[in-house]
Amino acid sequence: MSAIFADASTSARQQHLLARVRDCSAATLGLLKGLSAEDCMLQSMPEASPMKWHVGHVTWFFETFLLEAHAPDFKAFDPAFRELFNSYYVGVGARHPRAERGLLSRPALDEVLAYQTAVHGRLFDWMGTVSLADELLDLIELGIHHQQQHQELMATDLKHHFWHNPGLPAWRPAGAAKPHASVAPMRFMKIDGGKIEIGTDDPGFAFDNERPRHPVWVQPFELATRVVCNADYLAFIEDGGYRRPELWLSDGWDACSLEGWQAPLYWLRGDSVWTLFTSQGERPLVGAEPVCHISYYEADAYARWAGARLPTEQEWEAAALQVCTDDTLRQGDFAETGRFHPRTLQAVPEAVGGLLGGVWEWTQSAYLPYPGFRTAAGAVGEYNGKFMINQMVLRGGSCATPASHIRTTYRNFFTPASRWQFSGVRLARP
Repeated sequence: MSAIFADASTSARQQHLLARVRDCSAATLGLLKGLSAEDCMLQSMPEASPMKWHVGHVTWFFETFLLEAHAPDFKAFDPAFRELFNSYYVGVGARHPRAERGLLSRPALDEVLAYQTAVHGRLFDWMGTVSLADELLDLIELGIHHQQQHQELMATDLKHHFWHNPGLPAWRPAGAAKPHASVAPMRFMKIDGGKIEIGTDDPGFAFDNERPRHPVWVQPFELATRVVCNADYLAFIEDGGYRRPELWLSDGWDACSLEGWQAPLYWLRGDSVWTLFTSQGERPLVGAEPVCHISYYEADAYARWAGARLPTEQEWEAAALQVCTDDTLRQGDFAETGRFHPRTLQAVPEAVGGLLGGVWEWTQSAYLPYPGFRTAAGAVGEYNGKFMINQMVLRGGSCATPASHIRTTYRNFFTPASRWQFSGVRLARP
């Protein structure tokens, strides 16, 4: 039986983290509500993973990096899981091939859930009765944020899995669609240039790729007050945007041609109207909702067509620092709504709004280390640093991101052809 309350000798921080681990674990299991064991085994492409693998992996993280390495009298739940649920941590040992996770009919879902229950029970007992060093508490906090990243991936991956079902099944309660909702005109706000500091040296949690805080020089520029909406993007499509190579980067045009892109992922062209696939199933396209599930290449092509460009990540963070309040930053929605679809844009005609939540915003910045960046020692040092090539930075979080997980310094990254994330675009100029 796991400890319900932390011992009086444990720190306030440790007690707080214990509660957060419990809440995070419950949120992960909540994503499985309404899914069958068959649903949880699907893998629609190598980049996506089955739901039960995600659950096994976030459990593996705590078992491997905390219990195995530091807890007394450790005994593995199943030694085979060390390989099955390892993702990319070469320093830990062998890994099951990523593209073959959908072939793992065993362990069954019930056994994976039993694995999570056992590991978390041991972790809760340990955290509730033994005073842990700050270094271990830091690792537990990393594990919480790691699990939140996988919660977002669970939502995006499951949507992609179900997209391949001709029935386009719904897996979340239907929301009230507003096909005729209007949106405020896109305006641009001037952002001062000059020397600013980005990144963080905050003693609180941040990923290593957000550190260290450092000065950058930003030229004055303008940033759109809102993200691009479906109606905006539909005009690009109707103007032949997917048939005009002059709008596209060379690699982007090759990807567009090879993949046969004609619209964002999950858009469907009917006889007279566009529809799109959402977590609530297929429904009419809502013009006032943010366009999402577009690649970097599509975002860049749209920006060229619109006579603008994508912001750099330095510009994006400068805007967040200079012109946004807590209220305007968080006008987007987050995973806590349970809808996993961006809501209709709020009216923000005069100020930059919604930088956090809604849709991830592509920047034109390559994912590279900040000056002075250092990877952590040991296997957890593989978390971010080794991916700093061939990826582009996205900022701001999405409707699938937990609200407690996102910050203005947060740096997400994906390859430029990636489309299955809730990724959109905000314009900059000149």
